[in-house]
Amino acid sequence: MPAGSGQPASTGQPAPTGQSAAAEGGSGAGVAVPGTGRHVRVVLVDDHRMFRTGVQAEIGQTDRTGVEVVGEAPDVDQAVSVITSTRPEVVLLDVHLPGGGGVEVLRRCSALMADAEQPVRFLALSVSDAAEDVIGVIRGGARGYVTKTITGSDLVDSIFRVQEGDAVFSPRLAGFVLDAFASTDAPPVDEDLDRLTQREREVLRLIARGYAYKEIAKQLYISVKTVESHVSAVLRKLQLSNRHELTRWATARRLV
Repeated sequence: MPAGSGQPASTGQPAPTGQSAAAEGGSGAGVAVPGTGRHVRVVLVDDHRMFRTGVQAEIGQTDRTGVEVVGEAPDVDQAVSVITSTRPEVVLLDVHLPGGGGVEVLRRCSALMADAEQPVRFLALSVSDAAEDVIGVIRGGARGYVTKTITGSDLVDSIFRVQEGDAVFSPRLAGFVLDAFASTDAPPVDEDLDRLTQREREVLRLIARGYAYKEIAKQLYISVKTVESHVSAVLRKLQLSNRHELTRWATARRLV
């Protein structure tokens, strides 16, 4: 699966956003796929439709991989709704989402994660390899964190490992988690980033990804004028002059 866009050559079709691709009442466990001996029901949560399409095409051929994609969502509210209605065994969760991010999805699905009989487990799948993102979602309850540079076969393997209760990390990221939980000290605080509100951080990341103001407004369900106000606040707080400097600042901190 290529880095960044994560869009492999696609011949499959994704499940409709906010809907289950399985039969109604698909909260029960699926039947093992002949030839694989295993089966897992998965929901994809990512704000990029093209990426979801690529992942669906790469891993969602159930007769080959054993992975059944039962739903998709592009933001926090739809993610919680789809996860609650389909009760998948594993959720592939992007870290940066409109509506509060992956951590907010985890918070609102905490009861599903704690269900002893049918737990919903989360595997973060993100372009970000920033320590604060990794540690944030793991503390929120995710069972693992892999980056979008992962291959399709490795992603399938990671999904099944998480389904079985294992913790799964891309090699470089495991060190972040070990360091964070081995120490009783609080993780280092980026004082500049800490000045920003959660919404300002969301706008910052989208600006750094190259989104236009209108696209950001659509992603976050706010007006263009509100986006402009947030960008002005971010530039002022970080003492930057324009969006190009802002992009360099965010990239240097691996926030994109």
